[in-house]
Amino acid sequence: MSLSASATTPVTARRRPQLTGLGDPIILGSFTLAAWLVLLLVAALFITLVIAAWPAIKTVGLTSLQSATWDPNSNKFGVLSFIYGTIVTSAIALVLAGPIGIGAALLLAEVAPKRLATPVALLIELLAAVPSVVFGIWGLYVLAPVMRTVVEPALQRWLGFLPLFQGMYYGIGMLTAGVLLAIMVLPTVTAISRDIFEAVPRDQREAMLALGSTKWEMLTRAVIPYARSGIIGALVLALGRALGEAMAVTMVIGNKPAIALSLFAPGYTMASVLANEFTEATGQQYVAMLIGIGSMLFILSMILNVFARLLVLSVAGARGARR
Repeated sequence: MSLSASATTPVTARRRPQLTGLGDPIILGSFTLAAWLVLLLVAALFITLVIAAWPAIKTVGLTSLQSATWDPNSNKFGVLSFIYGTIVTSAIALVLAGPIGIGAALLLAEVAPKRLATPVALLIELLAAVPSVVFGIWGLYVLAPVMRTVVEPALQRWLGFLPLFQGMYYGIGMLTAGVLLAIMVLPTVTAISRDIFEAVPRDQREAMLALGSTKWEMLTRAVIPYARSGIIGALVLALGRALGEAMAVTMVIGNKPAIALSLFAPGYTMASVLANEFTEATGQQYVAMLIGIGSMLFILSMILNVFARLLVLSVAGARGARR
């Protein structure tokens, strides 16, 4: 055979071993069963919570959502203050952790040298594995004194004209809880965003640089828009953890069922009230009301995930339409 003939002969690709006729249905059935099992577990969890909370739903109903008075001894079960505290602390965490985490991910994925980015990324991922109770102890003995003596006085001095930064400060409260949650969810935002940025095709970067763009223009106009749906997913995962965090928040939020406009004031969240009062609950109504709060937290998390999924699909659809 001549050299030219051998050069033009197509190379046969290595074929993967084919599954047998019996193996295909077995694997497909196993995957289908696993998918349905997950759905059944979620449905069973929701049904169990609703059944356990039914005594409170039947007697209190939606009126608990309109009251902030929480006094189990007087059969007053207003949960509005818990919802308010959950929303405020989670919003603080997302506002602080979102930009910092995305910026750190950009630094590690696009700017920092490999010998520096790899160990720093490993440390960030290890930080995500720290138990929440350890964060709570650190927040109580380290973060809270710093907030009381440094951060909150400075905020009141410079931003005291805003209602959010008025009133007495104690070092524990909704602001401290939000900052602690931001520290806890920061590794999640950074690690996921970094993986998303590294998955952006190199052609996106080279095309922008070939047009004479600067490094900053390449990051903001090519990398970040391409990874937008992944960034949204990272923020949603971080928000989900912030909504459901209990132990760490319980240690630093003050545990007071009240609605206050000032971020310095103590508060309560839906997760922290469960961690703080479930073991002390006496009576069917009290226990059922706490389980009902857990059911509301479950529904809130489901709504959040559905909304995030729709948002990601809309972003992906808009990007596909522009193409």
